[in-house]
Amino acid sequence: MDSKNRLAIAIAITCLIVVAIFASFGRSLFFVHIPSITLGDASSEEDPASGSSTPEAADQYWQVDVTPETVQSIVATLVRPDSYYRELTVETLWSGGSFSSSVQYWQDRAWSHTRQDLASGAVRHDLAGPERAYYWYEGSSAWNALPADERSHDLAQHIPTYETVLDLDPASITETGYELRGPYPCVYVAFQEEDSASVERYWISTDNGLLISAEREVNGELVYRMTAYGQVQIPCPATASFALPDGQVLHTV
Repeated sequence: MDSKNRLAIAIAITCLIVVAIFASFGRSLFFVHIPSITLGDASSEEDPASGSSTPEAADQYWQVDVTPETVQSIVATLVRPDSYYRELTVETLWSGGSFSSSVQYWQDRAWSHTRQDLASGAVRHDLAGPERAYYWYEGSSAWNALPADERSHDLAQHIPTYETVLDLDPASITETGYELRGPYPCVYVAFQEEDSASVERYWISTDNGLLISAEREVNGELVYRMTAYGQVQIPCPATASFALPDGQVLHTV
């Protein structure tokens, strides 16, 4: 074999090696893993909350770091399930003491039922619908009614409505990030509004859009904490009751 043929073979082998290296690294550059929090292309007509995982849908999304500038856009993509059951713990803390309340919560579309232990030892029930909310105490057939709005479900559980983050002045957002809270990966956001002594912290599940934990500090002291680390049952069980204590059924699953 003459020198020209040997040179041609060497060049060909070198080219094959270069192509193989580029193919290996090129896949890692162009087919990166898409994280659980993404923002959709504004020009796309597809709903970002639709959960589509097709290759065509994946091409319309980009990885987003959680920063004070992006956290509101990320929170806006999170959607709560419209039918579920879960249990949570709400703690109230003060100088020299605290109280922990166990809360059960059922929701099915526009209706919710909350059962919680009170510091007095009584058990309170709250039933909230699209227009009216009702409450009574376990063991009594008497109930009270009042007007309801979109926050009635959260108020009944004694949890903050985390979607209010969307209305904040971005300058009031002090901390952000992705954090694991219990078994749930969460978006974390902390904020302190101007002229307020209160600091609020929320952890929102990227899996189901529910508030997993929340804290409130006043003048540097923790006064409120909520945690919901247990399993979420989706959809709401068919055995859930949306009836008043006198037997009136207002909603069925």
